[in-house]
Amino acid sequence: MSFSKLGLMAELVRAVSDEGYTTPTPVQQQAIPVILEGRDILAGAQTGTGKTAGFTLPLLQRLHARKPANNRNPVRALILTPTRELAAQVAESVNTYGKHLPLRSAVIFGGVSINPQIAQLRRGVDIVIATPGRLLDHISQKTLDLSQVEILVLDEADRMLDMGFIRDIRKIIALLPANGRNGRQNLLFSATCSDEIRQLASGLLHDPVHIDVARRNTTVETVTQVVHPVDRTRKRELLSSLISSQNWRQVLVFTRTKHGANKLSEQLGHDGINSSAIHGNKSQGARTKALADFKNGTVRVLVATDIAARGLDIDQLPHVVNFELPNVPEDYIHRIGRTGRAGNEGEAISLVCIDERDFLRDIERLIKHEIPKVVIDGYAPDAKIAAEPIFKQRQQRTPRTGSSARNSRPAVSGQGKNSIQAAQKPTAKQGSTKPRGASAQQPAADLRSRAQQSRPAQRPAQRRSGA
Repeated sequence: MSFSKLGLMAELVRAVSDEGYTTPTPVQQQAIPVILEGRDILAGAQTGTGKTAGFTLPLLQRLHARKPANNRNPVRALILTPTRELAAQVAESVNTYGKHLPLRSAVIFGGVSINPQIAQLRRGVDIVIATPGRLLDHISQKTLDLSQVEILVLDEADRMLDMGFIRDIRKIIALLPANGRNGRQNLLFSATCSDEIRQLASGLLHDPVHIDVARRNTTVETVTQVVHPVDRTRKRELLSSLISSQNWRQVLVFTRTKHGANKLSEQLGHDGINSSAIHGNKSQGARTKALADFKNGTVRVLVATDIAARGLDIDQLPHVVNFELPNVPEDYIHRIGRTGRAGNEGEAISLVCIDERDFLRDIERLIKHEIPKVVIDGYAPDAKIAAEPIFKQRQQRTPRTGSSARNSRPAVSGQGKNSIQAAQKPTAKQGSTKPRGASAQQPAADLRSRAQQSRPAQRPAQRRSGA
């Protein structure tokens, strides 16, 4: 099947062809015709299967077909993403596929100055791609009007719930036009389709079409997975050996903490391996440069926290390494999903010490199969070394019952239809928050660092955790 047979206009088919794509992926084959009909959608598909183009292409066509009555450019489509990297990736897709259409778009996220964003919005845009925190900053400053939004997209919705964005999502939905038949169209895309996502969908979507391209909590078949058992103190030595001896030229390495990412990047540099670290404490400029250097080959190894597990789209990335296993099993799926994308083959290597055996067990239970274990010669674990506890740090997520890390408020029970409908009613603010304007000076604002600042004092080992 070709893209033209999905009902896409010639300008979009030409843009897709310019990128070298000829055959739509399964999620694109199912989603594009339904979105073109104006239906709401709940789509679950593995990362790397083309979800972004699956909603971007029909969204562009629907906006182009229904031009505003006046000459102004009101915001007619809103795409929400959990991270800045994913927002930038989606914005790139919108620009790439819409290059033959007279539609304007803007990408909005924190960690950078808000003033250029304000100037761009004043000139008029049809599509806004945003993270929830910075979007609410603009709304509070009255630099953005959402009253004429025709299409709402929640991309990586499960990640937004994990990061505690449910309150922000409610606030944003309350500012949009009416939902339902002949009203706003809602598209909910997610790498996993959990029960919590279905509860969110029940209050947001009107008579949605359900699309499930893969079984829940499964890994991409094109990714070869392997575990290398090793002592905790020899992980860095083994990683350097693998990179050098096997001449890996592009490797994405995951750690659990920001401090660990910085330390590992420095150690690899001392081993003669050019590397950079990317995490929530880095400025947006530093994050953008590190990612660009990694993509163009200037940097051989990118060491990342789970901020990078969503939103990094690197063509034909061959290797992903779990230097430390995540203590949230689902994050393993999202980490290794950075390789093996778009039908390409990839390799996911996990360096596992005795401390992480419970994490490995939970991951294997989630994906419903055992990952092969291969001991590297010279790096066999010492049987005399006892396991040491690993603190289950902030990576263990804000509770999905609705607590928002943005305001550090107590959890609110209920996350289904009633909780979404409750957004239509004004609620009194609880507690105190920082002025929204401060978000431009806080590099990790969109990753909810404010919640961490407002927590009671914790042990130092826990304070370094998170994205």
